[in-house]
Amino acid sequence: MRSRARLRIAVVAAAFLVGAAGCSTVEEPVASTSVDDDPVAGMVQEPSRTLTPSPSPTRRGMCDDEGRPVQPTSITIPGVAQRAPVLSPPRDANGIPGVPPLSGEGKAAFAWDREQGIRPGDPRGNALLNAHTWPDGTALGNDLLIGLRKGDRIVVQGSGARLCYRVSERVEVMAADGLPRYYATDGPHQLAIVACSGRRLGPGEWEKRTVWFATLEDQPV
Repeated sequence: MRSRARLRIAVVAAAFLVGAAGCSTVEEPVASTSVDDDPVAGMVQEPSRTLTPSPSPTRRGMCDDEGRPVQPTSITIPGVAQRAPVLSPPRDANGIPGVPPLSGEGKAAFAWDREQGIRPGDPRGNALLNAHTWPDGTALGNDLLIGLRKGDRIVVQGSGARLCYRVSERVEVMAADGLPRYYATDGPHQLAIVACSGRRLGPGEWEKRTVWFATLEDQPV
């Protein structure tokens, strides 16, 4: 039994390391070859564009159907992302959650893991999301790393309803260690968002993962 438990933990950690963190296993497009040649460019850098903070909207008129599970279509994070599309790519042959495509649309989108079987607004477990981090600093994951902090609001739009969450925890782990609780299917309902962080070790490989957990605004943190 113990060996089975260890094997399960190892598989979960491997999945977290390879795919669920929004890091592609192929090369990300870069602005120039100097990004790959410069070891400093492997760090998560602030994009050249400036993220303009915006005040959090009031709850009235925004979260008009809180508590009803939805299939997410877009996500807004004031000052970080405005109606970023949510895609639902399938898991790969190894059961690893899919990531957005390596394209202009994909780098600005979230991927939602439909096969986890948990939607935003469901009563229990984690709704899994991920976003790409690019070495030139221009992807959604880079914006999340710069701007998404504990206490910030996340607005999920879908199925004609909007759900408002607050970030309850931001944690960074080594990719090799993983974070099995990212995949939790029981316990209080949360959003669980992951992006690559730390040093870029090579094409599609990053040293760390940053994970944000967020709870519904009416739900105790």
